[in-house]
Amino acid sequence: MLSKERVLVSRTIAVPADTNPWGDIFGGWILSLMDIAAGSIAARLAKGSIATKAINNISFDTPIFVGDEVSVYSELEKIGNTSMTLNVYVTIRRKGCSEEQHAVKGTFVMVALDENRRPRPVKAFWNDADK
Repeated sequence: MLSKERVLVSRTIAVPADTNPWGDIFGGWILSLMDIAAGSIAARLAKGSIATKAINNISFDTPIFVGDEVSVYSELEKIGNTSMTLNVYVTIRRKGCSEEQHAVKGTFVMVALDENRRPRPVKAFWNDADK
């Protein structure tokens, strides 16, 4: 996936264990799903270890409730020398509804790491055949 194609990375159901003290789904849980999605795509592109460098422009636009189906999508925005920027989107499907609706979006910057956990070039590990 090197094109700017939005790809479904994960889908799960929000359960009571994922709530904050007020009974809504905890934003930190959603952020962890988003970080995992960005990391999954970035590790595949880098063909190795990666780390989250930055999380930018997070926007929680729709509340998420227990029982909602939560889908996480990611798309590559750009590849730099040692980093990749990915847009991550969360959609939900409410119980009894067939339509997905937008809930959260954010931008994640992931850095490729070498065996010493230092930044390494990304582009050296993929070629046109991977596109």
